[in-house]
Amino acid sequence: MRRTPAVAHQFYPGDPATLSRTLDQLIPRTSEKQEALAVVSPHAGYVYSGGVAGETFSHVAIPEDVIILGPNHHGHGAKVAIMAEGSWDMPLGEVPINEELARELLGLSDAIEIDEQAHRYEHSLEVQVPFLQVLQKNLKIVPLVVSFIPYAECLEIGEDIAAAVKEYGKPALLVASSDMTHYESRQIATRQDKLALEKIEALDPEGLYHTVIKNNITMCGIIPATIALIAAKELGAARAELIRYTDSGEASGDTSYVVGYAGFVIS
Repeated sequence: MRRTPAVAHQFYPGDPATLSRTLDQLIPRTSEKQEALAVVSPHAGYVYSGGVAGETFSHVAIPEDVIILGPNHHGHGAKVAIMAEGSWDMPLGEVPINEELARELLGLSDAIEIDEQAHRYEHSLEVQVPFLQVLQKNLKIVPLVVSFIPYAECLEIGEDIAAAVKEYGKPALLVASSDMTHYESRQIATRQDKLALEKIEALDPEGLYHTVIKNNITMCGIIPATIALIAAKELGAARAELIRYTDSGEASGDTSYVVGYAGFVIS
């Protein structure tokens, strides 16, 4: 299976030269890169959330192997869908799927299914890949698209991912793709998102899950973020650092109707 881009020329430039220049502007140059277990990064169009994503990834020494978890915006395919072989044909070049790590994960988890349909049109994983490509030339990915599932299933999958990474024996970064509150005023979005951000900073995946549901926070990647937090804690995470929080009003000028964006590094 060779996946072709679904949102190039829409969410980000599809022309390789233009995309490279754009990423150069979005990713700050920093010599202070840290080993990380997980990242939470937004997935809107680069004009809106690319600055948060770029700044977040700039803090991390990106390993060759990255597991990307994104929400299922279209409802196609399995509840927890993995692409286990092939590659992604991206504007900056082909990115292979880490078939060894994918098989390791499938061997441990009964909840994860091979399903390419869920990935075909999904943007939440795709927009993360160019950032990872420019920061790690030997990138290999394990892509997972997840629908809304109970916390017990999140716990099971998170523990299975951590076990697979341990068995694999090489560094692997988890990337949870998520935007925050959708289509509220800046005042409401900031207040709502603060509740969720506090749970991520506290490394509290169950608290995050229930806080988002209880307060009707429209955080689309709640399941990827919950799973990534569970897995990161299993792998020894002790700290979650909020790199930046903003909203779409910073780019559009309209603060009456925004989407929130947050970037975290978990180590």
